[in-house]
Amino acid sequence: MILILSGISLLVSCNKFNDDINRDTNNPSSATNMQLINNASLYLPGLSSAPQGEFNAQFLSEAQYPNLSLYTQENYDFTGYYTGPLMNLEEVLKNNTDNTEWPVNNQLAIAKILKAYFFWHITDRWGDVPFDQALQGSAGFSPPYDTQESIYEKIFALLGEANTMINGADIANDIIYDGKMAKWKKLANTIHLLAALRLSQVDPAKAQAEFNTALTAGVLQSNDDNLVFRHRNEEANWNFWYDQIENQGRFWWALSDKLVANMKPYDDPRLKVYGNKNTVGDYVGLEYGTLDPDSEDPSLLGDAIWKADAPVYLVTYAQVLFAKAEAAKRGWIPGGDVEAKSNYDLAIEQSLRQWTGSTSGLATLMAHPEIAYSSAEGLQKIATQRWVHLFMHGYEAWAEWRRTGFPALSPPAGAPATQVPTRQAYPVSEEFNNKTNYLEAIQRQFNGTNTMYGKIWWDKP
Repeated sequence: MILILSGISLLVSCNKFNDDINRDTNNPSSATNMQLINNASLYLPGLSSAPQGEFNAQFLSEAQYPNLSLYTQENYDFTGYYTGPLMNLEEVLKNNTDNTEWPVNNQLAIAKILKAYFFWHITDRWGDVPFDQALQGSAGFSPPYDTQESIYEKIFALLGEANTMINGADIANDIIYDGKMAKWKKLANTIHLLAALRLSQVDPAKAQAEFNTALTAGVLQSNDDNLVFRHRNEEANWNFWYDQIENQGRFWWALSDKLVANMKPYDDPRLKVYGNKNTVGDYVGLEYGTLDPDSEDPSLLGDAIWKADAPVYLVTYAQVLFAKAEAAKRGWIPGGDVEAKSNYDLAIEQSLRQWTGSTSGLATLMAHPEIAYSSAEGLQKIATQRWVHLFMHGYEAWAEWRRTGFPALSPPAGAPATQVPTRQAYPVSEEFNNKTNYLEAIQRQFNGTNTMYGKIWWDKP
């Protein structure tokens, strides 16, 4: 009888729960705009710290297990960008579309800038991707693919909107620029400028117009304006490479022979940062894609690159200067070779300041005829030095290589019949989860084949 009465009492008491019963007190069920923006920002270093990006740009060679440097993997998944940073940014934009009160308009501007930046990265790796009907949640799990040309138009539009809606007031709780909206404004215009340059072969007139629109609006003016993700020396915020090398003991990455050949003969001061000396105290590059790395004594990835709190450089002042040098050489801005040389020289100087903290060794570097600007080889030298500067930002360097063809990259030594990829193939899951739109996209772009050798829109002059 006591047990029966106790059971009845328990059943009756179960009807007296309050509204908190279904709320997880250990995890947030709602977030502020800046929490969503900052969470999206945590994905930024992944745009740079990716071994495959370094292999596609041939910055690093695999020093232990040659595999990915042979370009054996074709399919890469973009789903995480949509379900992670882009969904967070879309939530900010969706909830505040009609609200232009400060500081919400500045928060919206940051969301637009980051959305444009992530989509720029995605479309340059895969080509056409979902955009207009993406990020709808349960309202649409199978969005159509937008053309890369239309995505570029939308990127320019997002960045233009962000530029005009930013006011001078700073905001709180920003982990990238500490709320300084003047820096976000310059970043928006700089991304616009660099994206415009990407169209130099496919639509030079459009590229020039967008380039000058961004330049007039105001771009990065110093290394202090750089978009940098600063890791912390704490486990939750460790540098990717620190976890791989220090914690897991994976000394798997050496400087490539291509990189060292473009630096060591010219006494480039950045080399001592990019890599460590080998066991006999020299800088030696490892043949890219070799199947016998143990037979060599290469320079491994530099300590400064893989330390726990190493910064990740994403959009930099030196890139702006290289872009202006190219624009002058192409006649997009006034000055011709004089202006091109001025910006080229300053770009290398600022690159040294960024990577080494000083200009020590600059004069010696620039005295080499192979480095000094020349009219006849202007575009080649600009492209090659930009590639050197973009070390460890592999996907960006790879995109610029596809656009310019410089420096000349070679098939992997261990797979001489394998060419450097020109895109990354869509994830296999798309063929099953979004089949109709997937098939339409690969037919439109690549004659029905989803490979790493299709040419994306701006890579088809």
